[in-house]
Amino acid sequence: MIQRIQTVYLLVVTIILALAMFLPIGQFVALDGITTSVFKPLGINLGDGSTHSTWGLFVLLLLSTLIAFITIFFFRKRMLQVRMTIFNSLLLLGYYIAVAVFVFMLKDELAFSSFQLRWALCLPAIAIILNYLAFRAIYRDELLVKAADRLR
Repeated sequence: MIQRIQTVYLLVVTIILALAMFLPIGQFVALDGITTSVFKPLGINLGDGSTHSTWGLFVLLLLSTLIAFITIFFFRKRMLQVRMTIFNSLLLLGYYIAVAVFVFMLKDELAFSSFQLRWALCLPAIAIILNYLAFRAIYRDELLVKAADRLR
């Protein structure tokens, strides 16, 4: 199981997404240019000490992390692994759409002037790339198994 390269890819995806759940995505800068509010997947910490919940982003990352980890253990069901990696990538694309929606809605609602990105926002994109590499490796294994069955 661990000797297959797709297992390593999926394990790295799990670690990256677990990190992305707790790191800040960006920060909102207020109209005065001084006050900032940190935007994390669990919520936005506003300058006055209150928080604005964005738990949906956290749930998407948690679900993607669990799917990537569970996919590792389906090494005997390669086509199911293929489907799960594709679904995981689609969930991560949905995460980016949800981030964009939250940024545009909250920027107007809470009267912020700008949004500054943090490096943690690129972690799900790296996970999508690693999911694609895992997909290719799994599919290559499936083709090898079919070719070996054909030779028997």
